[in-house]
Amino acid sequence: MHIVVEREFHGSKLRIETGKVAKQAAGAAVVTYGDTVLLVTACLGVEKPGDFVPLTVDYVEKTYAAGKIPGGYFKREGKLSEQETLVSRLIDRPCRPLFPEGFNKEVQVIVTVMSADQDHTPDVLAMCGASAALMVSEIPFEGPISGVRVGRVGGKLIINPNKDARERSDLNFVVAGSKDAIVMVEGGAAQASEKEVVDAIFFAHEQLQIINEMQLELVKACGKKKIEFAKKDVDEKFITEVQSFIDAKLKKAMCVPAKEERRVALSAVKDEMKAKFIKADDVKAADKAALCSKAFEDHHYTSMRSMILDKKVRIDGRDLTTVRPITIETSILPRVHGSSLFTRGETQAIVTATLGTADEAQRFDNIMGDESKRFMLHYNFPPFSVGECKGLRGTGRREVGHGALAERAVKAILPTQAEFPYVIRIVSEITESNGSSSMASVCGASLSLMDAGVPIKAPVAGVAMGLISEGSKYSILTDILGDEDHLGDMDFKVCGTEKGITALQMDIKIKGLRREIVVEAMDQAREGRLHVLKNMNAAISTHREEMSLFAPRVTTLKISQEKIRDIIGPQGKTIRSITESFGVKIEVKDDGTVSIFSTDPEKTKEVLKVVKALTEEAEVGKIYTGIVKKITDFGAFVEIMPGTSGLLHISQLSDRRVEHVTDIVKEGDQVPVKVLEVDRMGKIRLSRKEALEELGLPL
Repeated sequence: MHIVVEREFHGSKLRIETGKVAKQAAGAAVVTYGDTVLLVTACLGVEKPGDFVPLTVDYVEKTYAAGKIPGGYFKREGKLSEQETLVSRLIDRPCRPLFPEGFNKEVQVIVTVMSADQDHTPDVLAMCGASAALMVSEIPFEGPISGVRVGRVGGKLIINPNKDARERSDLNFVVAGSKDAIVMVEGGAAQASEKEVVDAIFFAHEQLQIINEMQLELVKACGKKKIEFAKKDVDEKFITEVQSFIDAKLKKAMCVPAKEERRVALSAVKDEMKAKFIKADDVKAADKAALCSKAFEDHHYTSMRSMILDKKVRIDGRDLTTVRPITIETSILPRVHGSSLFTRGETQAIVTATLGTADEAQRFDNIMGDESKRFMLHYNFPPFSVGECKGLRGTGRREVGHGALAERAVKAILPTQAEFPYVIRIVSEITESNGSSSMASVCGASLSLMDAGVPIKAPVAGVAMGLISEGSKYSILTDILGDEDHLGDMDFKVCGTEKGITALQMDIKIKGLRREIVVEAMDQAREGRLHVLKNMNAAISTHREEMSLFAPRVTTLKISQEKIRDIIGPQGKTIRSITESFGVKIEVKDDGTVSIFSTDPEKTKEVLKVVKALTEEAEVGKIYTGIVKKITDFGAFVEIMPGTSGLLHISQLSDRRVEHVTDIVKEGDQVPVKVLEVDRMGKIRLSRKEALEELGLPL
């Protein structure tokens, strides 16, 4: 049955339909907004072992959606790009908590962008489509949820802003929500206040209810009956016996402050538990092992949460608002343009800043148009950072996501390209991890930029917040540990300066978050952020005046746009010759701005002379020593600069009558001439007579 639901939604018609395309999927939805069209499917697979939801989300942009043919040799789409990976995570995070606890059948959601315009971004539509496909299927999904983008132009909040409004907006957040609560937030702002951010988030939550209602209307018309799901029966008596045995031992082990020592202590409790309850010759040994693991994890979960909720004490002994001890070093790597070592508790990052030229910018082509990035932040999470042995298999989704969050936070405080004409690459190498490594990357990035001499607007720091919630009771945690993230209900990362917020990411593991909790978490995060910034300012408070000796210096000059071709040369021959001869890099912009990048000041001076000689324009009233290039009956053509000649008329050769030009000058002669005029066509009129008179030389 083909069902269509439509609404006018903030300036364009939003359409969700099902029953016409991909009918063999468990659930399918086609979402249309403007000229952007997405096909979203959800399929149900077999049961998977483990205690996690085996959900896979893949968001795929087809180049035909924008009327393009893929680049490269194969001319077809390949592995997911960084943008596709980020949107896949954007869909996964709000959907994952809405499957029933214990549900472990494989679920796959595929979003295919089939048509795209630049005003209606497909990422937020993909979230809505994923929820719609799951809702109309037999898969037990406790939705609906919907997503919208909120921007602000001229103080006015806008839902799903078009391209022009997005470019002018001073905040940009993607918000996902259910009927009752916020379930996910991702985005950034230009140092917005906490109140401004909260107002924007909840305005978005209010508006997305229209899309939730559309999904419910779709389900009412054609939704399939959900499969019956019930948690497996377990031997509660056995679990209680196990938990009674481990209770005191586990509570003591989980409060060991150091991460590795705590892991060893908890492992010892597990070993003692297994020795007590699992006998090798028992026919039910495998079942008992699974029950013991469940009993241990459940008791660890409830014990840690009750300790925080009831005693307001955390596993490392801190109270709810204290940030772990911070140590900072800068300039730790001699050949690197800027570097820092940021350590907070047992989380540590070495962060580097590298300055480059325009041709080192990242260029990529996607369905929203060709783009170029002059700022990149890359986050690496090697296995040794958590004491593990694991193969290096390239950048994972988590690393892409953490890098994108840190990049968004830092990008807001960078100088403009006109103020600082460099391409900037930040790399964060996580060397130790026990919670909030992405926030350590933000802090380290700010420090390394200042160490590199980048004139940032203000230092930026980040702090990760957590939540433990049971009924009406809740506790908000500042600077969470890895265990608090794993066993808690929220991972809320807030980045910003002393003035305001530059980036925010909120993942909710419960069914949603009320406004008063969000407000309290934001205020508590601000106090934590200011504490971190105070420590950073003690180490380095502003950018260094001198850049590293190994960083390229940039020297800029302005030339006439008509002279650009002279410095480029035929097929780039001239500029290529200069760069190869002097070992420098040269960037020429369409407005005539020439930037010379070099680590050697002397070479820069030499290149400046060459560039000026190639592009210098004749100056009226100035005397040049020119070379006679051609003789005519009416005068001579004299080259006063490379590629620039003017007419020396026979009447301007001398103060007396000249019968033949060759009586005074011949081809190849060097002759002083004064520029009398440069007309609108660029033609130059010269005088030998006036030049000699001005120089006091005989005619």
